[in-house]
Amino acid sequence: MSELVKLATQRRVVLDPAERPLRCPRPPVPSDPPVFDPSSHRTFRFTERTLGRDGMVRLHYALDDAHTFLEELRVTMPEDRDVDLDAVAPLLDLLHWVAGVSYYKTAAPPEVACETGTPGPDTAAYLDALYSEGLGEFAVVNELAHIPRPRFPAGSPRSSSDGRSRSPERVLVPIGGGKDSIVALEIVRRSGLDFALFSVRDDPAMQRTAAVAEAHRLVAERRLPLEKLAELNGSGALNGHVPITAIIACVALLTAALNGFDAVALANERSASSGNVVYDGVEVNHQFSKSARAETLLRAAAAEASDDVDIFSLLRPASELGIARRFASLTGYHRAFTSCNAIFRLDPALRLASWCGDCPKCRFVFLVLAPFIEPDALAAIFGKAMLDDESQYEGFALLAAAGGHKPFECVGEEEESLAAISLLARDPRWRDRPVVRRLADEVLAPRGADPARVDAALALSDDHAVPAELLGSVHALLAA
Repeated sequence: MSELVKLATQRRVVLDPAERPLRCPRPPVPSDPPVFDPSSHRTFRFTERTLGRDGMVRLHYALDDAHTFLEELRVTMPEDRDVDLDAVAPLLDLLHWVAGVSYYKTAAPPEVACETGTPGPDTAAYLDALYSEGLGEFAVVNELAHIPRPRFPAGSPRSSSDGRSRSPERVLVPIGGGKDSIVALEIVRRSGLDFALFSVRDDPAMQRTAAVAEAHRLVAERRLPLEKLAELNGSGALNGHVPITAIIACVALLTAALNGFDAVALANERSASSGNVVYDGVEVNHQFSKSARAETLLRAAAAEASDDVDIFSLLRPASELGIARRFASLTGYHRAFTSCNAIFRLDPALRLASWCGDCPKCRFVFLVLAPFIEPDALAAIFGKAMLDDESQYEGFALLAAAGGHKPFECVGEEEESLAAISLLARDPRWRDRPVVRRLADEVLAPRGADPARVDAALALSDDHAVPAELLGSVHALLAA
């Protein structure tokens, strides 16, 4: 990665793609296999999708006529009733289109061809954003001349939905083993609504979370053509971050419809709407698929596909700091959860079982939990006392945009990191820790004392789509 791109991941600067060269694959030599040239491809094709009564989903794609891709998923099917597969076909279409971003990125061609049907207008609008803004970080890291902007064809609306809000009765709660989804499931539990948990993959953190929650969980298994992707990447295909939360949400929607759930409750907080850098005229946000904008677009696309399942984020009113405060009181989960993304790597050989203790996500979660948990208890969770380790100072400072902008990771807003530092700086348990002292002197002090900073970070926003049946429980668990 070039020094300019490294800077882009650290500062809210405006980058001009025209001033930087494209990332070019190395020229072939006679002994090499054919080199993959992303610029030689014109159209990414959505060729076929099927759902069997055994729950096997097959999603087929092609890059021009040169390369094909097959993704397979196995979703939970109900054992006590027959399912009308035709009724869920529009949700299968939505999943097909959204999951294709994992393969589109190999070349990021200018055109797409929807050969199994035409998206409705709301779905097309969502896909347009997902394949452009959702690939913003991918464009920056690969030093593309422009962010991809394929245009999806827009047909007639595919549902009779009248756009009215639904009153949920059975809620499916996706969990990833982290603190946010744990707080979300406890909100739904408190509401008294019938609910179950859901996950894509069956990783240990998800298993531990479900065990502590003592809740039923539906699991989907996703099989990507990893060998094919590795071969293409080794030959020059593009690679990088994709909006994975969008894919998980669409698998959850399909699973919910198949199993009689009428709502999917996500755990995306308001902090996820804060971007990283401006590039090619677009604010690039590592968490685009978790943002409020993406949620609004996804809800419209889901309503277009089905009258039967709603989707929304329960935590949208709250900051990460507020969620951490509530999670700190849920002590039964403290040794079960992990939010380190090292456990979610696609290659099982590269996954960690728990916290790596040396990445932006680990630092951020440690920082926002610290004001609400005893130091020894927090060190036991993470396996190290991270705020005692001065070598981590710069990484903690970057969370508050000191010396740069927040990294491309699932971390919160700069202001809530500053609020967490404010709380630690006046907490006798934490204020003399080496990293806390430096953060207070070198990061917090230059910003000036703001007595309203902590209250603002913990206050709940009214900008959300949480149904009335759940909003009372949101306020009961998260209100300042």
